[in-house]
Amino acid sequence: MERYEEEEYLACCGSTQFAKEMVKASPFASVHEAVAAARDIWFNKVDVNGWLEAFSAHPQIGQSPSPNHPAAAAQWSKGEQSTALATATTSTLQELLDWNARYRHKFGFIFLICASGRSTAEILADLKKRYPNRPIVEFEIAAQEQMKVTELRLVKLFSSKIKSTSKGDQHATVSVKKAEEDRVSIIGGHLTKTSESSFGKTSQISTRTRPPITTHVLDVSRGSPAAGVEVCLEIWKGNHPRPLFGEPDVGGWVIQGSSTTDGDGRSGQLMSIVDVVNPGIYRISFNTGKYCPSGFFPCVSIVFEIKESQNREHFHVPLLLSPFSFSTYRGS
Repeated sequence: MERYEEEEYLACCGSTQFAKEMVKASPFASVHEAVAAARDIWFNKVDVNGWLEAFSAHPQIGQSPSPNHPAAAAQWSKGEQSTALATATTSTLQELLDWNARYRHKFGFIFLICASGRSTAEILADLKKRYPNRPIVEFEIAAQEQMKVTELRLVKLFSSKIKSTSKGDQHATVSVKKAEEDRVSIIGGHLTKTSESSFGKTSQISTRTRPPITTHVLDVSRGSPAAGVEVCLEIWKGNHPRPLFGEPDVGGWVIQGSSTTDGDGRSGQLMSIVDVVNPGIYRISFNTGKYCPSGFFPCVSIVFEIKESQNREHFHVPLLLSPFSFSTYRGS
């Protein structure tokens, strides 16, 4: 059972809240157990400020870590960017710095990507691809990339502790080998461009960090997340391939899960964490009338379709509300 200090977890993820929660959840029997706990803490317990704190702990791609960074984090960061720096030319590095500045100006935080094994050209292409995103969508993507970095660093942390205590112990030597295998397993999932299904066969960790369909609610009138909103997720199983406008749909919708938004406006788990989501017509309903009895809509439902070709994507359906108007959009 491995136990680490808060400073060591802070080197893996620059959120103080994350590090404190990891200490509370420890010790861990294996790196896989630690990664599972880290995912739950990062996506379900760390708030928006904690995410931003973690983002700010990273140097921009193409730049050196700040002297204020923990020594381990600075060393790991250099290693993670080594491929990018080795493949950079003067022109591509300057272009990357320019796009980094544009990105930060638009979104308010640095461009975050799991850079291990990626060339400057690959990183620059991803930056340009993500730049048109809405801020709330890009915020989610950056959080996912941070989790990838955290996973890799947790493996390095566990490996280094085992190696430092081995000193010829045969059992410890076996543990070192197992830790290296875990490292290869996790890193391989982030660096290879093979399908998620093939990664799932070689790793004990699900390729997803959360359910494939998620939501959260923001109260625009208060400028804060909306807590206490009841949410329900359903899938269409009616006699027709899809619900028909103007036709009764009694018995056509089957509940997949329900929850209530927390203090950060996020719903709990509305469905199981699966690598492949069933294609079909889905409906998320919000009990807005209970949240705001004086509002115009007693409830709001969003109906959307997940196609066979999209069954490995993540669908995040946020709701922006005020007492008198509601607006929605779909982000992936």
